[in-house]
Amino acid sequence: MDARFSELFSSENGHDRGGSRTEVKTGNGCDLTPATTRASAKKKRPNARHLRSVKPSYNTSYLPPEVEEGNIEYKLKLVDPTQSRFEHLVTQMKWRLQEGRGEAVYQIGVEDNGMLVGLSEEDMKASLTTLHDMAQKVGADMTVLRHAEVDYDADQPLTIAEVLIRKVPDDQQFLDLRVAVLGNVDSGKSTLLGVLTQGELDNGRGRARLNLFRHLHEIQTGRTSSISFEILGFNSKGEVVNYSESRTAEEICESASKMITFIDLAGHHKYLKTTIFGLTSYCPDFAMLVVGANTGIAGTTREHLGLAMALKVPIFIVISKVDLCTRATVDRTLRQLERVLKQPGCNKVPMLVANTDDAVAAAQQFAQSPNITPVFTVSSVSGENLDLLKVFFNIIPPLSNSKEQEELMQQLTEFQVDEIYTVPEVGTVVGGTLSSGICREGDDLVVGPTDSGQFHKLTVGSIQRNRSACRVLRAGQAATLALGNFDRTLLRKGMVMVSPEMDPTICWIFEADIVLLFHSKTFHKGFQVTVHIGNVRQTATVEAVYGKEELRTGEKAGVQFKFLKHPEYLKLGAKVLFREGVTKGIGHVTKLHPIVQYHHAPESDEDEDED
Repeated sequence: MDARFSELFSSENGHDRGGSRTEVKTGNGCDLTPATTRASAKKKRPNARHLRSVKPSYNTSYLPPEVEEGNIEYKLKLVDPTQSRFEHLVTQMKWRLQEGRGEAVYQIGVEDNGMLVGLSEEDMKASLTTLHDMAQKVGADMTVLRHAEVDYDADQPLTIAEVLIRKVPDDQQFLDLRVAVLGNVDSGKSTLLGVLTQGELDNGRGRARLNLFRHLHEIQTGRTSSISFEILGFNSKGEVVNYSESRTAEEICESASKMITFIDLAGHHKYLKTTIFGLTSYCPDFAMLVVGANTGIAGTTREHLGLAMALKVPIFIVISKVDLCTRATVDRTLRQLERVLKQPGCNKVPMLVANTDDAVAAAQQFAQSPNITPVFTVSSVSGENLDLLKVFFNIIPPLSNSKEQEELMQQLTEFQVDEIYTVPEVGTVVGGTLSSGICREGDDLVVGPTDSGQFHKLTVGSIQRNRSACRVLRAGQAATLALGNFDRTLLRKGMVMVSPEMDPTICWIFEADIVLLFHSKTFHKGFQVTVHIGNVRQTATVEAVYGKEELRTGEKAGVQFKFLKHPEYLKLGAKVLFREGVTKGIGHVTKLHPIVQYHHAPESDEDEDED
């Protein structure tokens, strides 16, 4: 990791050094200037020259060559195929759908080498008819994302088409993506989620966010202090399914073929531990950084960006509250953001989304290239550009392919315990993410470790995903599990529920290679930090710093940590994030010092304190 990455965590956090007067352009001449920021400027289109180099433009002659893996397929034309050819095309579509975990994108009028040839109107119509028949054959739905003319001097116009094919896998209820929502306090995160999920615009005074808050003090202050989950669905035709048309989450789940689960995290610095826990424990697929157009990069914005990058979570940016600002203010915020994204520690390529074509291109490029960072300018009051954000969510594909998913599902069951509840008439309920394997109702698992490294036997009752019943839980999915009369005092956050056949590694002491992102003085033996490893959050002491007496900001070293309160279940290679005040560091586990092999606890005489 680039040592200059630590600039995001410096003490000047929240202030863009050097002001924001100078207009900065990319090395290839790309100026991230918004085309539409206020209602008065909606009709003005951006200069295409500005952003052409960071998105696949149909004004160029080529797309990247087709690859065998992935969910993108190029077809020159599909006019009147023979029966055997049609069956082959259907088999090919099944493969692309499997690679995209239920989604595939077809580029019609494009050769396998990526050359944009284009088709006549008649051939394009026949090709789309064949594609529709193929989709029906596999039980999928087809949506034409966009048409574009190819710039050739032809007697008749030649066009290409981009088509989305979606089919929910037979063994799943819907496709599911998790998006962590980051940003400074008062940047409009909860309001934006309220507008997206409730289907009603905000009144300018925070009405849309009220349904998202979990505590009275959050309603009174308007500030999120806990982690909450909201869902936005899309049906097989790409239409939005939210609470404006559905009364309950169950109805949304029944109607939707793709589900976006938003993890609303806290923006205030005093709730930073909650935000870090949400990022490390809930394994988001993507992160959405919300920046207020009126405040720019302030408060914890820079720090949240650094955390997402340190944990390698792909990030895109939404600039909110553009209805409050003049065009010049939004321009200044965009230039300030561009400067931060392009500094040596980030090396991101910002891509402003100004129309539907941009949104489609951004979704595909964002999933393929970690350096592309889509930027949206929206208003939760006027609704400006919210439709572009919805198009982006509808098209964005999952990062992991079906092969990786199958490998995880074949492993033994491992469920991370992130939340613990007591529900009347149900009993003890735990919430979290299934890291590997498959979990079914009635499965016998063991949960731990306790302070002495023991595991308790339990039986899984009912399972719920997104507030609707689910019989089978698969690797990578988040859910809540009912445990019946299991004693809640024996549970704590950070525990794992695993298959009895598994031999989990339980340890007090572990070693990690770390990078010190920021520390005001020196980092040395005896220093105490709060360590985040997946769903584990506990204070640990630095037992040794290998090769050096002390560390300063930006330096790397091997470090031995020891937990203070109880042993934890860890894995080699797991990402480590630690903090203490302004001190922050990142790394990965390199060595474990396991305690004596775990054993099941006796059925009685157990008295554990809840963390």
